Amino acid sequence: MSLSAGFQPLYKQVYDLLTARLVDGYWKPSQLLPSEMLLAEELGVSQGTVRKALNQMVVEKMLQRQQGKGTFVAEYTQESDLFRFFRLREPLGEILIPETLVLSSTRRGASGDEIKKLNLDADTLVVELIRVRSIHNKPVIIEKVIQPLSVFPDIDKNTDLPNALYILYQEKYGITIMSVNDQLRAVEIPKTYAKHLDLPEGSPVLMIERNSVTIDGRVVELSTAYCSSENFVYSVTLT
Repeated sequence: MSLSAGFQPLYKQVYDLLTARLVDGYWKPSQLLPSEMLLAEELGVSQGTVRKALNQMVVEKMLQRQQGKGTFVAEYTQESDLFRFFRLREPLGEILIPETLVLSSTRRGASGDEIKKLNLDADTLVVELIRVRSIHNKPVIIEKVIQPLSVFPDIDKNTDLPNALYILYQEKYGITIMSVNDQLRAVEIPKTYAKHLDLPEGSPVLMIERNSVTIDGRVVELSTAYCSSENFVYSVTLT
């Protein structure tokens, strides 16, 4: 990408170029970026323009700043992933860390809805992962996760999946999830899932449908979670 005068502000052109480098794997998770001065010299712009682009990337959590050390590519850890994207809390706001049990991981053809949402070819295979998540030794969530094999080759052959899947996506596949889109509604838990949460058939639960989105805006994972929220709340902070 070349920088040029045009309708798009110069800092936004720098932002787009640096974001493309992250998408292409030019810089790896936890890698230290060149200084603002070096980037400015390379791109032929002012340090102020580079700083504005980097600031936006920090706000969007693509990058992390460490006082006295510099700016680094954001890296998922078990804690950062769970705290950022796991939304169940105690009623008074205490952060909860779930334990996870995988029930099954199965290859199958993608459904029409999955093909549309994940922008897949018609003959694409996906992995359907079913797992139960427990809090305080009580099962509270059963989750179906859809993973395209075209994005995550042989992901079903991983015998030891981490509690937070986004760590695996980043470390093994170079896929960084930058945002999620959640839709929530109250439903009756499906019959086949009720027993896994120790609930009677037809019990009301919170259903969360999630699309997981990469740096470049691609949806690469779908999930549907059924949550027994009798003792927990779904918490979101807006800023």
